[in-house]
Amino acid sequence: MRLPGVRQPHQGAGRDKEVDAVAVMAKRKILVVEDNALNRGLLCEILKTEYDVAEAENGREALAILRQEEGNFSLILLDIVMPVMDGYEFLAVVKNDPDFSSIPVIVTTQNDGESEEVTALSCGAADFVVKPYKPQIILHRAANIIHLRESAALVNEFRYDRLTGLYSKEFFCQQAGELLHQNPDKEYDIICSDIVNFKLVNDIFGIPAGDRLLRMVAQEYTALTEGRGICSHFHADQFACIIEHNWDYTETMFQDSCSRINLLSQSQNIVMKWGIYRVEDRNVSVERMCDRALLAVRSIKGIYKKFFAYYDDELRSKLLQEQEIVDSMESALAQGQFEIYLQPKYRLKDNRMSGAEALVRWNHPEWGLQSPAVFIPLFERNGFITRLDQYVWDKVCAVMQSWKNRGLPPLPVSVNVSRADIYNADLTAVLMGLLQKYELPPASLHLEITESAYTENPRQIIETVSHLRELGFVVEMDDFGNGYSSLHMLHEMPVDVLKLDMKFIQSEPVTPVNQEIMRFIINLAHLMSLSVVAEGVETEEQLERLRRIGCECVQGYYFSKPVQVKEFEKLMEENDAVGKAGNQDS
Repeated sequence: MRLPGVRQPHQGAGRDKEVDAVAVMAKRKILVVEDNALNRGLLCEILKTEYDVAEAENGREALAILRQEEGNFSLILLDIVMPVMDGYEFLAVVKNDPDFSSIPVIVTTQNDGESEEVTALSCGAADFVVKPYKPQIILHRAANIIHLRESAALVNEFRYDRLTGLYSKEFFCQQAGELLHQNPDKEYDIICSDIVNFKLVNDIFGIPAGDRLLRMVAQEYTALTEGRGICSHFHADQFACIIEHNWDYTETMFQDSCSRINLLSQSQNIVMKWGIYRVEDRNVSVERMCDRALLAVRSIKGIYKKFFAYYDDELRSKLLQEQEIVDSMESALAQGQFEIYLQPKYRLKDNRMSGAEALVRWNHPEWGLQSPAVFIPLFERNGFITRLDQYVWDKVCAVMQSWKNRGLPPLPVSVNVSRADIYNADLTAVLMGLLQKYELPPASLHLEITESAYTENPRQIIETVSHLRELGFVVEMDDFGNGYSSLHMLHEMPVDVLKLDMKFIQSEPVTPVNQEIMRFIINLAHLMSLSVVAEGVETEEQLERLRRIGCECVQGYYFSKPVQVKEFEKLMEENDAVGKAGNQDS
């Protein structure tokens, strides 16, 4: 039920008319139910100076008005003795209807007897007044009752979530704190959860379906606590509870909860992640405890078949490290702490260098050399990856220009293009601007896009990549064989080079079936006029196996690990010298 509006104070004499209009619109509504026209008129006359008044001759007519007006009344003044439906009958109906039960009722009667007053109050009346009406008494009692009702509504709004009926975040934190204080000898857990891709539920199935799902989750939390704790709907798709620690949690336990929610909400693809914080330090605020449980939730997002995680010292250390990385990334980029490493690619037909892949390392003044695995996933989540990628592209183009100026062979270099880059409307302009700045042809810069990115938004990928290829860039599908693509999708995607995932190459044991699958993929790529590069080659056996089944190029530790630019240039010079010697011999 909606709360009625509150009259606004005057803001100045020049705006009196505007304020008066607002005040009229904000008047609280009172329903007068009285069969005597004279008494009804008198009550209406007393009240209308302060309130918007509706009137009814009996209980049945009053109910019709309530339903017509959606029950949006602050108070009902009710006579007891009336035809058709008397005051007691009306009270019984109103107090049993959840739409109207919260509206306070003042009973009016000519009988000053105690028994009638007791009866009225026992039926749910909030107050009792005797006729004849005294205007000031009526106005004061009406104002007091309405104030109490609105104060109670505000308290209820603070305490409970309207959609689920669970505690609000603020009241939950308050009550959980009291629970911990009152039970110092009991062990408690904070359990929080998040629905994966909840926004898609609202977008695809509509808001009502999303609300239904949230109510089902609320039911599951209520069942989980079973009188041993309290629950809250925190925000959007986030829930929390505090519960006595009585069992060890398992993946099956939370997977079953997820299955029940899917069944009850008539959904089949809802995935929930839970985080658990064991309450050890009770000096920590409940809100901070919930934050830690939600951090545990975040740590397992994107991990298949992982439904829950504990917040522990290891996770805390990881999160602190991540925060340090985020705090340092801007200054690190400005100070040039990110360094370019190059890993050479080699043709198998002559073992000659055919290009390189650009990789990035963070040479931190305190932490030392950091692997990309430490910071790249974090930058992909917070969006900083686009700035880092553009930094790498610029450095790579500068290196290739220096090679050209020094007369070194014009080897193409592959650079990574992240998902965030693809959705950047300025991607083409940035890349073309770099080529113009360093006077390089588009074919010198190979663009590596991971296989998984192609599946996320195929239409967007196709449009963007097709345009880049039209401009002369060479596009490589990186990590092919990592489990995302279908061969049909490969046929549709604009690609020039297929890079086989290193796990695909390094799989052991090598069986005839594995060998034939690799041969099939390479032959299919050739049929589609695609070049193939195998990454992660570490042994001569792997090299020879790839050579036998027709792979053209490889990269990996067998030839060289990623090295700094100066060391790579030495490899280039050695490679060039070998090539010249071979030409002279021939």
